Amino acid sequence: MFTLSNVNAMSGAEFIRAFGEVYEHSSWAAEATEAQRPFSNTHELVQSFRDIVSQVPPEKQDVLIRSHPELAGRPARERQLTRASTKEQARLGLDQLSDEEYAEFDELNRSYRQKFDFPFIICLGLLTDKSQVLDAFRKRIHHTMEEERVEALEQIHHIARVRLRGLIADLNV
Repeated sequence: MFTLSNVNAMSGAEFIRAFGEVYEHSSWAAEATEAQRPFSNTHELVQSFRDIVSQVPPEKQDVLIRSHPELAGRPARERQLTRASTKEQARLGLDQLSDEEYAEFDELNRSYRQKFDFPFIICLGLLTDKSQVLDAFRKRIHHTMEEERVEALEQIHHIARVRLRGLIADLNV
């Protein structure tokens, strides 16, 4: 784990290596955040990441949204996720579902992607069990495209904050 002092003292390459996957497959967020150092507190660090992602063009945000894996999908079953995504899905047991549960996730993933053209995204680090995931899936499938795009980005920011909390010892946000 790093302290804020460690973060501010890192070389640019070290910072990007340490934080390049905070936003899934989007090291550009770490590259832009690295340039904002030094940070006076951890809130400023988290806010810098968030601001950078929020201020890029919608097309770049869409690439970020689409870079997230489906929950309990084929890539997860074939162990093709990032280390962080693998750990997050495993924490709720999404890597050990019954055949019936996998079938339900497959159907929800298919329906959701068909409607929104991106994967269902939820911050698993803020949930306690897979039933919460399924409840959110069933509720959010009824959102409009704009509502769900906003929700997906908000969930991505939550995921990033949880990931940063796992990397920075003195993160207090």
